[in-house]
Amino acid sequence: MRNCPRSESVVTRFFRVQEKVGLSSSDTGRGKSKMSKHITHGYHMVEGKSHHTMEDYVFAQFKQVGENELGLFAIFDGHLSHEIPEYLRSHLFNNILNEPNFWAEPESAIRKAYRITDTTILDKAADLGKGGSTAVTAILINGQKLVVANVGDSRAVICKKGVAKQLSIDHEPGRERKNIEDRGGFVSNFPGDVPRVDGQLAVARAFGDKSLKRHLSSEPDVVVEHIDDDTDFLILASDGVWKVLSNQEAADCIKDIKDAKSAARHLNEKALEKGSTDDISCVVVRFQ
Repeated sequence: MRNCPRSESVVTRFFRVQEKVGLSSSDTGRGKSKMSKHITHGYHMVEGKSHHTMEDYVFAQFKQVGENELGLFAIFDGHLSHEIPEYLRSHLFNNILNEPNFWAEPESAIRKAYRITDTTILDKAADLGKGGSTAVTAILINGQKLVVANVGDSRAVICKKGVAKQLSIDHEPGRERKNIEDRGGFVSNFPGDVPRVDGQLAVARAFGDKSLKRHLSSEPDVVVEHIDDDTDFLILASDGVWKVLSNQEAADCIKDIKDAKSAARHLNEKALEKGSTDDISCVVVRFQ
């Protein structure tokens, strides 16, 4: 990584000139790295069949910050809310990059920024509403280092030499029952339904959800992956994909599609063919 002292003016200017991608009115797009011509991204979004407006938001772009290039990619999947995922799209990366130790210790900076962002969302509950959002974020630093973080069940999967590997953790209530119960909550297991926190929420970690927050966490799992010549592509997608496709099935269905935007669209179409009825959002980053 090039040495880049944090400059508030650089970060502020970075977000002032950012493209407004990922709004639910913009359902597809693409971009490419200036540092490496082989690295490209594309995204695609499909509104689900449920009786509510689109609650998925996408962030996907490459940007110069000083002498460094960052690829910033995210899926924000709202529940009972489009205000909170939209707030995350507008503020989470800003908060991460404004952490003084981001360049030296990005994992620590991301964890702190997630906590700060969730606290702000809870403080603004009167304006942002009672719902919440999952998140999966990926920051590509100079095309070489990938830092992935997530809360909830939106997922990051990397493919190397054709083999899919999940980088994120699905924060399911059944897996985190002890933590939920230690906070005074419970996990329901009604017949025919998925496990839910306090009988309501099907994820154990999320932004927002003020009424359930005593029993939820917004602490992300963070993992670092180094990009090498064996790296084919990265997929970020909301649970509308993963409910019907395994990690390897998702990788296999796009492995021969070189255009990242077309790959993202094809993956969403495959999820629809498999019967997904949820909102579906997908970002594909190709490395070769």
